[in-house]
Amino acid sequence: MNDAVSIVKSRNILVLGAGELGLPVLRNLARRAKDVDGARISVLLRASAVESDVPEKQRDVAEIRDLGIEIVVGDLVTSSIDELASVFSRYDTVIGCAGYAAGINTPMKLAKAALQSGIPRYFPWQFGVDFEAIGRGSPQDIFDAQLDVRELLRSQSKTEWVIISTGMFMSYLFEPEFGVVDLKNSAVHALGSLDTAVTLTTPDDIGVLTAEIVFFEPTIHNEIVFLAGDTVTYGEVADKLEAALGRPFSRSEWTVPFLMEELARDPQNMMRKYRAAFAQGRGVAWDKAGTFNQRNAIPVTDVAAWIGSNLA
Repeated sequence: MNDAVSIVKSRNILVLGAGELGLPVLRNLARRAKDVDGARISVLLRASAVESDVPEKQRDVAEIRDLGIEIVVGDLVTSSIDELASVFSRYDTVIGCAGYAAGINTPMKLAKAALQSGIPRYFPWQFGVDFEAIGRGSPQDIFDAQLDVRELLRSQSKTEWVIISTGMFMSYLFEPEFGVVDLKNSAVHALGSLDTAVTLTTPDDIGVLTAEIVFFEPTIHNEIVFLAGDTVTYGEVADKLEAALGRPFSRSEWTVPFLMEELARDPQNMMRKYRAAFAQGRGVAWDKAGTFNQRNAIPVTDVAAWIGSNLA
């Protein structure tokens, strides 16, 4: 925690993106804003998303409008830093929820635009692992880009920043493409070892907790806030799958050398980068006891509950 008291209040908030994380953040900001005088929420979306005839996109846009959230049309990829700064300057808080789909260079571009705009408060897209504990030069080069953003934010004092560390999105651990959990063959492939731990949080819980952090008193500023739905080893994941699904799961270990060899054969493969980085076990797990949700007694979904709701 910082000793200095911040006088910044988030009242005019722009969220960047409305995807897997952006929508839960928007829903919960809109809910909390009802109890905060003068608070209003906007979201930046591409024109193609707003005008899409895809039913899922139409449903999302309709929900956003029903929540009373203003839609601002813009493009994080094609807009210049100057153009983005001009948009950001109309708000007192910008929250990045666009993810990595916008490209490895976008987090720095957005951070530069945020600082140039002079906004009082910025939440960068850093919803993930503890990049500093991992350090530079990890198998996942995106992590180095995130460290660059942190250095930039710390190098100035005009814009206050808040970084929210969530661990891995819980659902991602169970994605077939990720390869850790093979439901079809009742197998768990541990990254590193069966004793390697990982912190997991659902996007819905991140949405709830982000809204609480945004409006928390006294204002949180220039701080990394840790969340955790659960922290488990891969061996414990296998145990929980067996308990919930009522069948045995085989266990095997994808060691760091094995995963680094896999990555060397396909060095641009994003999934292999993530597997190798998580297998090293550094900066990807932390004790739930010290987290924002635990300190403030905010209930979250653990792995057993997620499996029970989504797989059982």
